[in-house]
Amino acid sequence: MATAAETMTNFEGIAAREEEFQLATYKKFPFAPVRGRGSWVETSEGERFLDLYGGHAVCATGHCHPRVVEALREQAGRLLFYSNVVYSDVRAAAAEKLVGCAPAGVTKAFFCNSGTEANENAMRMARMKTGRERVITFTGGFHGRTADSISATFLGRYREIGKPNVPGHVCAEFGSIESVVALADETVAAVMLEPIQSMAGVRVAPPEFYQELRRLCDERGMLLVFDEVQTGVGRTGSWFFAGSEAAGGVVPDVITLAKALGSGVPVGACLTNEAVASAIRENDLGTTFGGGMLAMAAVSATLEAIEADGMLGNALAVEGFLRESLAGVAGVAAVHGRGLLLGVEFAEPVAGRVNKALLERRIITGTSSDPKVLRLLPPLCVTTEEAGLFVAALKEILA
Repeated sequence: MATAAETMTNFEGIAAREEEFQLATYKKFPFAPVRGRGSWVETSEGERFLDLYGGHAVCATGHCHPRVVEALREQAGRLLFYSNVVYSDVRAAAAEKLVGCAPAGVTKAFFCNSGTEANENAMRMARMKTGRERVITFTGGFHGRTADSISATFLGRYREIGKPNVPGHVCAEFGSIESVVALADETVAAVMLEPIQSMAGVRVAPPEFYQELRRLCDERGMLLVFDEVQTGVGRTGSWFFAGSEAAGGVVPDVITLAKALGSGVPVGACLTNEAVASAIRENDLGTTFGGGMLAMAAVSATLEAIEADGMLGNALAVEGFLRESLAGVAGVAAVHGRGLLLGVEFAEPVAGRVNKALLERRIITGTSSDPKVLRLLPPLCVTTEEAGLFVAALKEILA
């Protein structure tokens, strides 16, 4: 019979305690990671898993990157937290570093706690700047679970979960500029989109679509908002999708970030330009924990680690390896996405079964709302050798 101490640390004991005391959230994987390094996690039972999902695209620098761990240790011993009512050296450094990574013209940062909070504040900024209320978002887009963000989400049943929805949200067809033109009247404050729709199956529009959106927003007095909660912080092989070749060089008025920004420490941000910043006054925006010292230390260390370790180039190199390795594999129809936000599309709706079969081989991947698309969101430090383990396992499963 297991002792009390063993029950608290073995998988069955951990799972039972969570089920007893925690409300249901996601359907969970049948293991409990207790430590990690790089692209690997180790479970309570001592099993090692190759993590190609990164905890919802969060662990960009890998699990427990030494630079991030040391920065958190040092800051925790100095000052855990004080709010935005004081100035902070660590907040100043994080803001300067983050703005320095952003496309030209992006000059100001607002720190919050999550992606959905960043999106809520981006929409608020747009309404303050324009004096208008409506926001155009897109089929397949996901922007979060808080009231305004879930009302801006037109994917699956999320809007049903979020009822009663916040008014003023209208939906255009992703990739169709004509559908945006039809909605873009003098009541619209902003057009907001995920430039790569991750949960919808890693859908990307051609560069011309983003360019046409920029022109339309400028012409009709609307702000353009890129929700880069998943695509930002190096995920696509550049610091942001904004300003990249894939975006046709387009820089939006507001960029929202979270997930990878703190390497696992909860933190979100809105980045914007001087024109939008000039419309924001004291007390227009606020957040108790946003910009806290521990989170700011994580932001700076994350950006430094990505830069120092050449992770942007690595993301593109591993993308190239995966595309080449999966080309012509029986059962694989296409590879979508950019950098290390990739969707492997199968000829048949088997993504769920493939995901499960990979998990049995100790490889963690993600699914999407498209039953044909398996998502890969690994740490940006993943190697081609590790990616090769995935390719070999996938070939075996599909065979």
